[in-house]
Amino acid sequence: MYMRTDEEADDIYAWRWIVLSLHNAVQGFMVLSLRHGNGLLALSSRCFVAWMEAHESDGKYPKKELDTYLGLYKKVKSKETGAIGGNTPFVPKGSEGRSIRKLNALRKDFIHFTPKGWSLEVSGLPKIGIDCLRLIAFLGWETQNVFWHSQKCVQLAKTNHAKCLAQLEALNGEYREGRI
Repeated sequence: MYMRTDEEADDIYAWRWIVLSLHNAVQGFMVLSLRHGNGLLALSSRCFVAWMEAHESDGKYPKKELDTYLGLYKKVKSKETGAIGGNTPFVPKGSEGRSIRKLNALRKDFIHFTPKGWSLEVSGLPKIGIDCLRLIAFLGWETQNVFWHSQKCVQLAKTNHAKCLAQLEALNGEYREGRI
């Protein structure tokens, strides 16, 4: 099944918004897992160095510049950076690494959409979403990587995560069986 879109078309299955929302959620959880009170690990390498130099010399601190999505992903997988502060590095299984990178590429295509016609096969999108939700669960509550200030917040995140996962798994099954 393909989604056809252009600069004017409606996305009846809302895949554009699912991709954008999921990308924001994955990026947000990666940032939270690298926070450690000061947020410096979530910064770009250049900005991190500038912050450390400013700290050591009592200089002016630069504006914080968040690392890229793929830079953050590399950090949460790293045995060095991903394990700071007692964190557990993420080890992708099966198609998870490819899916996390593909989500980033799809997001770029939707955000930086140029006037064109575009056909996107959607049958693989539920699996990409399922794989990305695994990273969120791992960082958010399967490990101690994210520090939650409120049990109410973690429960809300888990509940909404479960709803998204159930919908994507159901849709994945329908696509595989050819019902859609």
